Amino acid sequence: MSEDVKKVPSLKRTSRDTETREATAQRKPWAPPSRLDAPPAPPGYKHRWIRTQTAGAEDKMNVTAKLREGYELVRADEYPDFHVGHIEDGQLAGVISSGGMVLARIPEETAEERRAYYSSRTQDQISAADNDLMKSNAHSSMKITRPERNSRVSLGGPRGETD
Repeated sequence: MSEDVKKVPSLKRTSRDTETREATAQRKPWAPPSRLDAPPAPPGYKHRWIRTQTAGAEDKMNVTAKLREGYELVRADEYPDFHVGHIEDGQLAGVISSGGMVLARIPEETAEERRAYYSSRTQDQISAADNDLMKSNAHSSMKITRPERNSRVSLGGPRGETD
């Protein structure tokens, strides 16, 4: 071999399969765990925590009402890799629980119908209050043409003021 032949450095090649997003992702800062962490709901369902007790007293009426609305209780054996408390004995034995709450699921379609129902009820109540307000519009010097609603929230102090 001649001396003017340059050695080509060998390249280190790795397959794309060994590269993972987790390896390049930044570390997530520590935060206290939530008492209401829940496993992901199956496709087509939503999870929700339901109250089973208030101030140490059982609230069976709340659980019964939620079950009648279409919720079903989530059992711990359905999520063996999810480490959270569950009820040991009694009528709700085996159900995922945390601090007086049990985990339940409902089909997304039923949840949307429920949301639409309560939204309609809320709108009916607002309309009824507006109608009562307009009926009391008897004095000519204090006429209200239409109710105004403002959902802007301020943190105190006049708008636009800076320190």
